Amino acid sequence: MTLATSTLVQPASADPAQLLAVLSTDAGKPEDMETLLSRFLSSIIALAGAQAGAVRVTTDDGKSMRLVAQQGLPDIVVETERLVDRQCGMCGTAASTDVLVWVDDLASCAKHGSNVYFGSQCKSMLAISLPHNQQILGVYNLFFDTNSRIPPSVQTLLRLVGQLLGLSLHNARIERERLRLTVMRERQEMVNEVHDALAQTLAYARMRLPLLSDAIQAHDEAQALKYFSDLKTAVTEVHDNLREVMTYFRTRMDPLGLMHALTTIADSYFSRNAIALEIRNTVPQLNLSDEQEVQVFYIIQEALANIAKHSMARHAVVRISQTPLHLEFVIEDDGLGMDEPNVSTIITSARPLVPSTHFGLDIMQSRAQRLGGQLEVGSKDGVGTRVRLRIPLEAPKGDKTT
Repeated sequence: MTLATSTLVQPASADPAQLLAVLSTDAGKPEDMETLLSRFLSSIIALAGAQAGAVRVTTDDGKSMRLVAQQGLPDIVVETERLVDRQCGMCGTAASTDVLVWVDDLASCAKHGSNVYFGSQCKSMLAISLPHNQQILGVYNLFFDTNSRIPPSVQTLLRLVGQLLGLSLHNARIERERLRLTVMRERQEMVNEVHDALAQTLAYARMRLPLLSDAIQAHDEAQALKYFSDLKTAVTEVHDNLREVMTYFRTRMDPLGLMHALTTIADSYFSRNAIALEIRNTVPQLNLSDEQEVQVFYIIQEALANIAKHSMARHAVVRISQTPLHLEFVIEDDGLGMDEPNVSTIITSARPLVPSTHFGLDIMQSRAQRLGGQLEVGSKDGVGTRVRLRIPLEAPKGDKTT
């Protein structure tokens, strides 16, 4: 590396203040790194008066650097520079220590790159670290067709750009890990709900199979028909509950929020079920997180599905209100009601070895627990059914329009 200086090159027209302002805003967002760099690499090149630029990030194993964005490099250079050793030349230095280094001796680059470009079209190169806290997450390079230097003030600005891009890369990695954990959690949730909805009924059906076989062999037609009817009921219940579970994971939360999603259900509820559905909301701002809205939506959706299937009701209502301590969602109908005085008690009690009729309620209860709330299911004044979900209010975290 040669550190001799020569004539300073004035950078091409680029607004440093605007570039830093936009980068500062976007660096805190969990945006895909390649997208961010593609939008700003040309501005960085213009700011430095370079002819080309590239960004490399360290691989997960820490042994290599991967080319994630470039502008102005010949195709042959892009192809040979897609993956390089992390210890390679001055780029390796910048990937290990938070520095800005000029590289005038490009022989090592030409060995695994292109002799036509390095040393001829490209006379010098700048390697700048992408740091975050005590870790170097990658480097970005600027390529020049002269041995001239840029002003120290611009070099300082480029160091700051490197720090902002390092922050953006850090956030992108956090977001990728968050998405990975979300997928794993959703898969586990699907396994749990399939198990809860199907396992006991299938166990019951399995117990009935040998009884049916014995009855057939004994030519006991009455018992055989009884066990066959039990199996038919169990298979139907498995089918219905499996479809419900699949609906949970196929249905995506409305991007416009919980209230819009509930309004959409209400608009088509009567045409599907011949039951009038009314949404009454007295809370201007629900202030629920996205995850909370999803869980509340699924609980209300399940309650409305139960009304449609079992209640024989003519009218249903979803009431949303707020007390000093709770946000409350109540789903009521004027249908047949329930035999049990309080199904929420049955949900937590030991179940007999017979097909359960409360799988959907189990899932609702589980979702309520994730919200830190309480779920009550029972008769409404002897007529119809009432489902009440209470969610404890938290300290205000800022306004949110739902």
